[in-house]
Amino acid sequence: MAIRNIVLYPDPVLKKKARPVTKFNERLHKLLDDMAETMYDAPGVGLAAPQVGILKRVIVVDIGEGLVEMVNPEIVEQKGEQISPPEGCLSIPNLLGEVQRSQWVRVVARDREGNQFEMEAEGYLARALQHEIDHLNGILFIDVATRVFRPEEEENA
Repeated sequence: MAIRNIVLYPDPVLKKKARPVTKFNERLHKLLDDMAETMYDAPGVGLAAPQVGILKRVIVVDIGEGLVEMVNPEIVEQKGEQISPPEGCLSIPNLLGEVQRSQWVRVVARDREGNQFEMEAEGYLARALQHEIDHLNGILFIDVATRVFRPEEEENA
């Protein structure tokens, strides 16, 4: 495993749409392992492959409940809405944003071996999944935020 460099905004790779994974092999396993190690080292709660310069539809998320790996994830159902807490992003340090997200999502994805699975998530995990899946479509939280601010601005509010 290795810690990879996190691509920082405004690098154009962050605005590109990632391609589906078609080969479930050792290269994919290494990417998933490296992404998890990079996310934990940062530290963060999610990371998408474009954030390490790889235009593949791969994400890792851990909000403190264990690592979730998703290959070719797709949100197939969503309900409700949530706005807080403010979102941040490892590719956009020192900025936070208020983003309206669905409160609950159902995601269909594949695991590292290519097996399809389905996952339901709500609250913070739903928010993290939506944030990372947005990355796969070239969408950053600053593109969809109703308000963007620096952390110190919130402390002084």
